[in-house]
Amino acid sequence: MKLFKIYTVLVLLLFSCKKNEVKPESEIKFNINANLNLWHKAAANASFDNYFRLMTDDAIFIGTDANENWEIDDFKAYSKPYFEKGKAWSFKALQRNIYLSNDNKLAWFDELLDTQMEICRGSGILENTSDGWKVKHYVLSIAVPNDKVKEVVILKQKTDSILKKKLLKIIL
Repeated sequence: MKLFKIYTVLVLLLFSCKKNEVKPESEIKFNINANLNLWHKAAANASFDNYFRLMTDDAIFIGTDANENWEIDDFKAYSKPYFEKGKAWSFKALQRNIYLSNDNKLAWFDELLDTQMEICRGSGILENTSDGWKVKHYVLSIAVPNDKVKEVVILKQKTDSILKKKLLKIIL
């Protein structure tokens, strides 16, 4: 009888414990895709709070200029005037690939975007937080067709040579 009571208590405990719900990969990717779309839409709508709410507190944003490697607080300060003007920037995903870590705590992605700079590539890392998926690291680059690279290199050669000298002084 005593053994039966112990067994009953153990069974009740087992079934009353909250089970970790494992979401299917397709549902996780759907949620990530939706959050990235909301993030881009928040910028297009100049919604500063909504935009930065979808980023982690330690997020990094790397822009198209070689000098743009922003920690979150610096990026907020830099971008706030654009948001205050009523439109920050407008990126619309044309294509996106999403990949998940084995434990579903991190995701990384790449995307082709329709922007005011024509087609750009974005890539980044998202973290699964208690508030949902948030951008932790984002890199934006202008997509340059291979047959146009020489022309682009000529355009940026002078600026890049100045920056390289400056950076080499820092490293050495």
